[in-house]
Amino acid sequence: MVHRFLAALIPVVALASVPIAAAQNARLAGKPPTKAYTPPRTPWGDPDLQGIWPGTHMLGVPFERPANLAGRTELSDEELAQREEQNRRQAEADNEEFVAPRAGGAGAAGTGPPNHWGERGRPQRQTSLIVEPADGRMPTMTLEGQSRNAAVKTSFNDIFYASPEDFSFYDRCISRGVLGSILPVVYNNGNQIFQTPGQVVIRYEMIHETRVIPLDGRPHVGQNIRTYMGDARGHWDGNTLVVETTNLNGRTGTTGNGRNTPFSQSIRLVERFTRVDADTIQYEAALDDQKTWTRPWKIGFTLKQDPHYGMFEYACHEGNNAMRNMLSGARAAERK
Repeated sequence: MVHRFLAALIPVVALASVPIAAAQNARLAGKPPTKAYTPPRTPWGDPDLQGIWPGTHMLGVPFERPANLAGRTELSDEELAQREEQNRRQAEADNEEFVAPRAGGAGAAGTGPPNHWGERGRPQRQTSLIVEPADGRMPTMTLEGQSRNAAVKTSFNDIFYASPEDFSFYDRCISRGVLGSILPVVYNNGNQIFQTPGQVVIRYEMIHETRVIPLDGRPHVGQNIRTYMGDARGHWDGNTLVVETTNLNGRTGTTGNGRNTPFSQSIRLVERFTRVDADTIQYEAALDDQKTWTRPWKIGFTLKQDPHYGMFEYACHEGNNAMRNMLSGARAAERK
């Protein structure tokens, strides 16, 4: 696939260790800031969230909290210093002139793409993107949720492809869904927000999704209309944009890459966008899906404004022969 590889050719510069203020630590742990920030206003009086807000800096923060960090929302100073050193070594590897073998990479020889093809985050204190429950882990799935999750087919698994429908919706460049579009991944982490009177528009770099979110109190569309990105309705809670999305089709889920853990069609998904300083939006997504998980849970992380960030075209199938080759390989195996 053609992704943000051109931008990733720029050498990564190692970051110096910088003391982190207590208020920033709270944001990175998914907590509200200790001091209220008054954001600028649009000409019609709404809090101004407009701009480009990539989530690239959060790459490296695990989705679920690792077992060795149980009970902790933040890394210690020593652990943060270790991650900064890893970041420095990674920057050196990204500057390699020749591609070295990749342990566990793609291909029979265990090789993968060069290091500089991937985007890199910045060391964070936050120990997981999941901020509730307190253990930072996804809640136990219901039997229905487990069954739905087990049925997901993806190119990350060793399966026999009988038709294009055997590939996931991400593999087929259809959609990653609401959360998959904004969660930090290996590339294409740009998010752009536009505002007009009565609506907010969010454009995602990942698979070029765009959501138009009315703020005028109109009801959701009828239950017989179901889409990958659902039907979003927004309102302001003080300086926070609150977006409730319904009418999801049950084919997208929590991450978008790999095993997707799809939502049920009855999920209540509520997102909150709060501008906590001039360059930071605190993002939170609350998931309440009783058909999939035994309790509600939340994701929380920051988005950083970058007016120089380039929103690349997501030319997903341009020059991509993967699906055709896997299908033709399966047909050749059948003939053999």
